[in-house]
Amino acid sequence: MNKGNISNLARKLGLINFFDRIRYYFERVKNRRVNTEFKRSHPEINLPPDYLIYESFQLHYRKYYTESKDTARWLADLLSKYVVLKNKKILDWGCGPGRIIRHLPRIIDNGCEYFGTDYNARSIGWCTRNLPDIRFNNNSLEAALPYPDNFFDLIYGISVFTHLSEQKHHDWYDELQRILKPNGIMLVSTQGDNFKVKLTKPELKRYNNGELIIRGKVKEGHRTYSAFHPPEFIKKLFAHVEILEHIEKQPDKNRRLPQDIWIVKKTT
Repeated sequence: MNKGNISNLARKLGLINFFDRIRYYFERVKNRRVNTEFKRSHPEINLPPDYLIYESFQLHYRKYYTESKDTARWLADLLSKYVVLKNKKILDWGCGPGRIIRHLPRIIDNGCEYFGTDYNARSIGWCTRNLPDIRFNNNSLEAALPYPDNFFDLIYGISVFTHLSEQKHHDWYDELQRILKPNGIMLVSTQGDNFKVKLTKPELKRYNNGELIIRGKVKEGHRTYSAFHPPEFIKKLFAHVEILEHIEKQPDKNRRLPQDIWIVKKTT
């Protein structure tokens, strides 16, 4: 029985959240020494509560902070291929506890305005209290944001579609297009072909036929709710925008499986 079969069985039995909570406590114990040392060596760095870190990344303070800063630099470099990062409105859709957006004001600066939105009220509460250079919003899972039409120049969502149902893919795509300016850029990540190794045989057959694979039976939006995205599905979802780039990184055996990156431009 592979991990996909085990995951589906745990979902069927209603145990997936229990196992995820056990994993969280295991990570706390495993990383306690290195995390304590990081806090001692970097008292100036304000970190979210442990579970918010775990839910959005992994419970390793150094990796959480430094790798997130590296991701922010990578994101800024990638977006700068398509737009001049000056005086732009930038939205982090599904920002969690500010893992990436917290670094962008220092990395980009240049007169840009920064916004973050997430369905997790605890994450948004922490961000609002601790990241004053960014404007945050607590959204629901329903695709409705409090921003005007054609408001943002740039929107990015890292591992957000990966935790949504098929209907929510369409609903949120429409909402993000509503608030994106004409010629605005949107970047999202998905669990593409690199994640086929995680699928069961029936799931793989459906995936190869271009069907979105959903592992639910838990709260939608949570880290344990998982979606796997055939490129054919994403291309249909993005049928009314210009796909500028689709990046498929090769897996590195020493790191997590890389998600696909899709960069699109709103053309109307």
